[in-house]
This record gives sequence, C-alpha cells and structure tokens, in this order.
Amino acid sequence: MTRIEVLKTYKLYIGGKFPRTESGRSYPLKNVNGVEIATMCTGSRKDFRNAVVEARKAQEPWANRTAYNRSQILYRIAEMLEGRKAQFMDELMQMGSTKKQAEEEVFTSIDRLIYYAGWADKYQQISSSVNPVSGAFFNFSVQEPTGVVAIIAPEENGLIGLVSTIAPIIVSGNSCIVLASESKALCSISFAEVINSSDVPGGVINILTGNAEELIPHFSTHMDVNSLLYCGNDKKAIQLIKENSTTNLKRIVIKKDIDWIKDDNESPYFITKFTEVKTTWHPIEQIGASGSGY
Repeated sequence: MTRIEVLKTYKLYIGGKFPRTESGRSYPLKNVNGVEIATMCTGSRKDFRNAVVEARKAQEPWANRTAYNRSQILYRIAEMLEGRKAQFMDELMQMGSTKKQAEEEVFTSIDRLIYYAGWADKYQQISSSVNPVSGAFFNFSVQEPTGVVAIIAPEENGLIGLVSTIAPIIVSGNSCIVLASESKALCSISFAEVINSSDVPGGVINILTGNAEELIPHFSTHMDVNSLLYCGNDKKAIQLIKENSTTNLKRIVIKKDIDWIKDDNESPYFITKFTEVKTTWHPIEQIGASGSGY
C-alpha cells in the first residue's frame, strides 16, 4: 500500500511563539519539480499588527542590553545555524539550488552573522563623533536604534537574504518584522526555529510568510513602524511604499539587484542605515579662577 506523506505546516513566528495565522489561510509550497512539500501560512494584516505590538514591546529592552551581549546572541544564532547546516542545505536544494550553491549560501549566512556580531560593539567608533564647539561644554553625536523596522525580504533568496537583512538591523538595538520570500519560504520558519533556540528575546525578530502585494500596504502605512526595508525591483511596490511612508515619515531603504552572497553586501554602514544620530551637550565644570575643567 502506498503511504501518503504527512507534510509539515509551517506556522508564523511572532513574539517568540509559533502561532497559526489568524486568517486560517495557507498556500502549498512546491519544490523545484512542482511537487508539494509543505504548507505555509498566508499572513494577514492582523498577524502583522500583532507582530508590530510584540516588536515594540521588545525593542527598548533589547536596545538597553549591552552591545557585547547583543554580539553574543548573534554569535549564538550562528552557532545554532552551524549545527543545522545539513538541514538548511537540503531545504535550499529542494527550492532549486545545486549542492554547491546551497553549501555556499548556508556557510555565507553563518559567516555573515558572525561578521555583524563582531561589529556590535565597534560600529559606534566609526559613526559617532566628538564635535568642535565654542563654549564650556562637550558635544557628542552617537548612533541610536531607530525602533521598529519592517522588512520585505528578497524573493529570490530563502536564507542569505533573510540573514543579511535581519542581522544589521537588530545588532544596533532595533526590533523587526520580516516578510519572508513567498516562493522560497522553506528556510524562513526553519530559521525562526534557530532564532527561538538562540537566546534572542521574543519579539525582537518576527517572521511572517505570505503575499507581498497583499501585505506591503500594511507594512508601509502602520503608524508604529519607524523604518521599512524593501528588497526587490517592483517599481509599483516601491512607489507605493514611498507614498505611504509619508503618513508618519518612515525611513525607507530600497535594495535593488543585490547579490547577497557577495562580501560587498556586508558593511557596518548597513547598520547605520537604521540608526538615528543623537547629539548630547555636556557642560564642563569650572574649577577655580583658572577656568580649567574636566
């Protein structure tokens, strides 16, 4: 008798938990040969709103952690991904990658996490400054996280695009909501399982699956989203995002025609695209008649 395989239903990842979509909708995920291999949740506007609530709650405590601790946690994600690299290679090959391509994508994803973990307590050194002023005070400019960031991940990459957008955003203390690739979603919730066992506080990273055309209007108009990263070439979507972002002056970053595997797509300057400059004035206490201070 022929056995019917039980396909896995992949849930969403919101607030450190794996809920089913509130809409009850799903779509079949097919491999490179057109064979159904899994069932993915079709995330809704309500799912996104729930994710924003969780991201907002998690953002300030995450930002208040030391840079060194955030570095440790990113390194831990890399450790856990290293331990499951065979699974991710298999999933990427099911999505159409060759064995060599899958291996390169997984290894690059691990290395990229370690790269940004290393920058966690260093990027401020190249992006902050002591400013020249006239008066009895110091003036400092430092980078602070922008807050809650929404991400439309690359459609063409199941893993490296996800890692390359999440890591530089959370390393400075932001939280995020990511819409993963619709057609290559197999790695996205598997990666959420890695995150869930990697000391990342619930709500810092939230991953949805579903249709970009349906969700982009909600990503771009939500009043509690501070910034939005769009990875893709759809001119209509880009125009819509730019128009909708004016409702609360979101910072918009567009990434087009990116080969995420290449080393030039990792940089400390990707971190500062999602930070805000805060300038602080600090008076110099005067000592005696000499006017010297400290």
